[in-house]
Amino acid sequence: MTHFVLVAGAWLGAWAWDEVAPGLRAAGRDVHALTLSGLAEKKDVPAGQETHVRDIVREVERLDLRDVVLVGHSYSGVPVGQAAERIGDRLRRVVYVDSNVPADGVSFLDGFDSDHIRRSLTEHGGVWPTLPAAAYAGQGLTDEQIDRIRADGTPHPGATLDEPAALKRPLGDLPATYIKCVLNGTTLLPAVAEALEGGRWELVELNTGHWPMFSTPTDLVRILNEAATRR
Repeated sequence: MTHFVLVAGAWLGAWAWDEVAPGLRAAGRDVHALTLSGLAEKKDVPAGQETHVRDIVREVERLDLRDVVLVGHSYSGVPVGQAAERIGDRLRRVVYVDSNVPADGVSFLDGFDSDHIRRSLTEHGGVWPTLPAAAYAGQGLTDEQIDRIRADGTPHPGATLDEPAALKRPLGDLPATYIKCVLNGTTLLPAVAEALEGGRWELVELNTGHWPMFSTPTDLVRILNEAATRR
């Protein structure tokens, strides 16, 4: 059996996958939605980037999972990409959902123009507050979905954003599917474009915004299931 470990992005916990997990289970997959330290029900747990990598690796090892598809959305592509390397032959595939990806010695905030986030961390005591409703406009979300994301979201621990990633080999060495949500833009991060050239990654475009687990869960389930059939 293929085992999915689902990790949502900044501000979100395991609850973000509530509309995705049942579809995967109906297709015969084992599913584990994981909340990272410092978020949701674990909001009081101190966390840095390495903490989040360990959260994922420990979940896989604790449950003795094999044939694992690790799924990282948005921010969580950074710890998921590192964890994928560390779980060795337990890994079947990585799926990056409109996400950032790790680079050795580079933090999440180093990967793009993030001055506004750094200012926000300073202004809010080292946490990244949840976004205002206007930030979700044009992303294929209903007002009710936006309200839920904002109401259930947790300020994100800043230490996870500026601690550098650690990789021992090129990102493109591991088999991966990258899902680009085109309402969020069609330009790929340079590291993603480079990894796609290596032949072990595939690119799938999804006609929705940055939060497809809310806006198009059925389409996301289909793509995740298809990814699980690949090596």
